[in-house]
Amino acid sequence: MEITEVTISLREEDKLKGFANITFDNQFVVRGLKIIQGLKGFFIAMPSRKRNDGTFRDIAHPITAGFRDMMEKVVLDKYWEVVKQVPETSTVEAAEDYF
Repeated sequence: MEITEVTISLREEDKLKGFANITFDNQFVVRGLKIIQGLKGFFIAMPSRKRNDGTFRDIAHPITAGFRDMMEKVVLDKYWEVVKQVPETSTVEAAEDYF
């Protein structure tokens, strides 16, 4: 399975840095992945829905760690590509901080 498109929508919140949509094989899209800045760096969070008991459950998620790693790399690479286009006055951290 190949990720054929990634779109990023930037946010400038403390931890939430953006949303991503990913398309697989030009046939299936997953919308609403979150790009989060955590204590140990950036990561993606899968789209989720709040349950009646107040907890959240992923709507879609990768089954294997390897596929999750691949998705995260592709999404974060695209994020940094988009961030480089943001004016320097932005509060979004420089792409070099990712590496």
